[in-house]
Amino acid sequence: MQRSRGFPGIGDVKLFLKYFHLTLKVTLQYKFDRSLIAAAVLIRELSGVIILILLLNRFVEIRGWDINEVLFLYSFLFLSYSLFVFFFTGIRDFEDLVYSGEFDRYLVRPVGILFQVVASRVDYTAALGHGVLGIILLRSTASQLQIEWTAGQIGFYLVMLMGGALIQASIFMLASSFCFWTVKVTNLRNMLFFNSRKIAAYPLSFYPGIIQKVLIFVMPFGFVNYFPAQFYLEKPEMDVYWKGMVFLNPLVAAVMFGIVFLVWKQGLRRYSSTGNALY
Repeated sequence: MQRSRGFPGIGDVKLFLKYFHLTLKVTLQYKFDRSLIAAAVLIRELSGVIILILLLNRFVEIRGWDINEVLFLYSFLFLSYSLFVFFFTGIRDFEDLVYSGEFDRYLVRPVGILFQVVASRVDYTAALGHGVLGIILLRSTASQLQIEWTAGQIGFYLVMLMGGALIQASIFMLASSFCFWTVKVTNLRNMLFFNSRKIAAYPLSFYPGIIQKVLIFVMPFGFVNYFPAQFYLEKPEMDVYWKGMVFLNPLVAAVMFGIVFLVWKQGLRRYSSTGNALY
């Protein structure tokens, strides 16, 4: 019983891949519809980028940042979110699982509960829409910034993306954990994640000290894009921070997920069914 509430073992990898295969088959049953949704996600996010470009084009640079450097930060956000939504859609949509009563079925299966939540859903359309835009931004800005991609730089970027995805998953999981007490957490989720993500799209130096501290120590989006980007940009403003923060993304991701997992386990002990499973 204890194992059913913890992390999946190595033997669950095949089952995990089976879940992904099944969700992909369901997605491909409606190819045209899913393609339109992916295109809509891409256009929605692209419209925000275009507005940003139109605003920033009025200035050569803002506080030492030009438009390509700001959009380079955006590439981290979009690509890491694409990975997050590909692997952790179940955490993103956990409120729906609890409210509908579907989560009750996970409790009686001899498989890790968190494993089931993570593996049960994949949002391919959102992953594709954000991923395509992230790649476009990365390619265009990296060439303008004259970043030379060595094996080490590519490896660093990929590690930072995975860490960024786990940080975002942890923030979502923190909000989702409150479903065990309140069921509906839409407003809390929007406040913790989406509002913080909007702020983190811009350099930390644009904000007063209190906002910077929130994005570093509370909702650590600074480690999703700002600090990893300094590995390539080497902005002088980094002198006010410890240089090692550029490399802390994986550690922050691991520590934050560990802390949030304890909150998750505590909430799971207090969970009682919503009674909607038969409806």
